[in-house]
Amino acid sequence: MPKLNTALELLGLAAFLLAAFTQRRRLIARALKLPPPRNRVRVEKKLRVPMPDGTHLATDHYFPDAPGRFPTILLRTPYGRDPSAGLLGIVHTFAAQRFAERGYHVLIQDVRGRFDSEGAFIPFVNEARDGNAMLDWIARQEWFDGNLGMWGQSYNGYTAWCAAQNASPIIKAIVPSIAGSQMHIFPLRAFALDTLIPWVYQLNRTGNLRERLLHDLRRQIFPETFKRFFRVAFMHLPLIEADARVAGKPVPYYRAWLNNPPRDEADWKANGHGARVENVRAPAHLISGWYDILLNELTRDYAALRAAGQSPYLTIGPWIHQNPACMTETLRQGIVWFDAHLRGDASRVRAQPVRVYVMGANREAWREYDAWPPTHSPTRFYLQAARGLSTELPPENSAPDHYRYDPADPTPAVGGPLFFTDPGPQDNRALEARADVLTFTTPRLTRAFEAIGPVRVELYVQSSLAHADFFARVCDVYPDGKSINICDSYFRVAPGIGAPQPDGSLRIEFELLPTAYRFRAGHCLRLQISSGAHPRFNRNLGTGEPIGTGTRMLAADQTIYHDAAHPSAVVLPVINHLDAD
Repeated sequence: MPKLNTALELLGLAAFLLAAFTQRRRLIARALKLPPPRNRVRVEKKLRVPMPDGTHLATDHYFPDAPGRFPTILLRTPYGRDPSAGLLGIVHTFAAQRFAERGYHVLIQDVRGRFDSEGAFIPFVNEARDGNAMLDWIARQEWFDGNLGMWGQSYNGYTAWCAAQNASPIIKAIVPSIAGSQMHIFPLRAFALDTLIPWVYQLNRTGNLRERLLHDLRRQIFPETFKRFFRVAFMHLPLIEADARVAGKPVPYYRAWLNNPPRDEADWKANGHGARVENVRAPAHLISGWYDILLNELTRDYAALRAAGQSPYLTIGPWIHQNPACMTETLRQGIVWFDAHLRGDASRVRAQPVRVYVMGANREAWREYDAWPPTHSPTRFYLQAARGLSTELPPENSAPDHYRYDPADPTPAVGGPLFFTDPGPQDNRALEARADVLTFTTPRLTRAFEAIGPVRVELYVQSSLAHADFFARVCDVYPDGKSINICDSYFRVAPGIGAPQPDGSLRIEFELLPTAYRFRAGHCLRLQISSGAHPRFNRNLGTGEPIGTGTRMLAADQTIYHDAAHPSAVVLPVINHLDAD
């Protein structure tokens, strides 16, 4: 009898697994809150799509196993079009299956020089030309019904911008997520070490599927090992050699960036980098997270579309760059957006074009608006004596605060929009205990308030060096003392940058990342001031040497003024004050 029971149990388990396998598409749809699948999916692998210069790009074609013609979705990626590329290849295949089973042709293409595609990979440079050629190829296919959408996250979203900027009539919709039309490698005139060094490593990894998957697994299980590995490269000088520390060899495009940094945004675009958003005519739904590394670029794209007379949609959640919840939302909203603009079914498109997540709220966290930013009252919180922060103007005799920044021991980045090093909201107490970090804090709030929109700081500063950095961060201080970072940014001072004051100080004003946050009663609002966020940005060596080749380091003595003649402040977009929290 025990043997019979075991046999029946195994038979029952086998039946359950078979049923789960046959119903997997519906189970996935239910778990991810997607509309039900309509079709089985067929795949045509390893198509060789010719570019005008004779280069062939590897492309996989997913399509419904059903008669008739269907709209098309294009995804162009440097991260691999199939599972042989590792985890991201698996993610791309998963997304393609979900679109195809809902009635779409889906093309996933390795961009030039990546995986099975021919040519040399030069980040950002060839995507407009190759994207246009791919549109021409699609338009000639007999299965194409004239309606095309582009979808993707990060660099994949950038390729969508590049192709859409030519205003091709076949592109009817785009969904770029955690991406920008300008993928700046020198944001705010600094070099984005935490993003670019791990990215160079990722792009130059080799190995078969098993090795790639084991690597991805080890990175998740043993993150400290990888942190130590990258820390060596982050601290290496000169920076132009840091690529060899992670890739084992010089990487040509990395060294080209550091040998010829762009003078400004026009120079960046002139060298084939970036797309012209003002030319995009396809309806766009932009998706990002409050702690994403490209949030600033994405919200600028939204504003540019609005200025060009377009009506984009915008979704921002409580996400970092590499967040599964953001990926799921991008897939979900992609289906809704493409159904509306490629199939004519707008029944599930939300009424309000802007939807943002209000962090810090206990309930009703998602809000919807007609446009971004919503109507708000810019409210100044002035730096005060004794490290205070208040809406009252500071007195005339408020003495300035001082600290010393030493690039040999750079102020670290703790949380925030990081790519690799512990991103997102983090407890900043250890950071704030450093001698090179100043904090200015309100008394405990007696009423809650919400700040939703752009944030900026206006600071009066002085440095002992002509080349210096200033980093500002807004934090929420809990009743137990933990200090959680909300939004921040950076300003790099050099000769001619900033507004000189008669007394020798310098007035600087810069935007922090936007936010949507509820500061609750009993909490405190805090502003951090420092001169570094390493390795999010390369450390300022204080000498004015080129970023790529500088090696000499000078410590800087920094002064922050906050008196009636120097009313340093952080400006928050206050929406409302709340009696009930």
